[in-house]
Amino acid sequence: MFAVIGMLSFASTAFAQTDSAKTDTAATTQVDTAAAGDQAPAAAEAETAVHQQIKTKFIEGGPLYMAPILLCLIFGLAIAIERIIYLNMATTNTKKLLQGIEDALNQGGVEAAKEVCRNTRGPVASIFYQGLDRSSEGVEVVEKSVVSYGGVQMSQMESGLTWISLFIAIAPMLGFLGTVVGMIVAFDNIEKAGDIDPTLVAGGIKIALITTVTGLIVAMILQVFYNYLVSKIDSLVMDMEDASISLIDILVKYNLKK
Repeated sequence: MFAVIGMLSFASTAFAQTDSAKTDTAATTQVDTAAAGDQAPAAAEAETAVHQQIKTKFIEGGPLYMAPILLCLIFGLAIAIERIIYLNMATTNTKKLLQGIEDALNQGGVEAAKEVCRNTRGPVASIFYQGLDRSSEGVEVVEKSVVSYGGVQMSQMESGLTWISLFIAIAPMLGFLGTVVGMIVAFDNIEKAGDIDPTLVAGGIKIALITTVTGLIVAMILQVFYNYLVSKIDSLVMDMEDASISLIDILVKYNLKK
């Protein structure tokens, strides 16, 4: 909802500035030629702000084609940031957790070790809790439980990545769609005029180039976040597997002591 509201306010501001620019242009044409000539060097020296340039290009590219690409960027970044926060919160110091579980087993038994897992956040602690909860049924059952619940936790970590990959694929497609439409408009203008005039085809070609560039930029930005998330998930999964093996070893030693 916030993303859509932000996009609409951005578009309305851009259109308002376009109308204001048109009004200013109409008023300038009524000014004396000599005064306009004096003001021209000053206007040429004024630099446009970066955000103003972005709004201008957004309008020139056509809101009909630029708005979907902008939505892909907004929603893709929202999902990526949410996943980054989730994965960083899911990171656990497995060595400290394993040491705490081993000490709890030696001092208070399985229930004390389960309490340690309950007080620790993250998928590794959840997997350990499931394994400890079935420790009375044997090591093989614990191992199967850890593997099964580990797959569940991995699916939760990968949630949302399919949407990011969709936005990565669809953003350039939307840009290419604007390219095709822009070229069609340019050729229609040539056909109507019966002659190749640069002023007739410039508008269509501009739409084609701006939408394509925007779609590629959005795809590249989201691709960086996607690769980071994939590498983060891979490291967490490897950590989970190593910690699970260590948990099995701890339970074997505990059962032998009993």
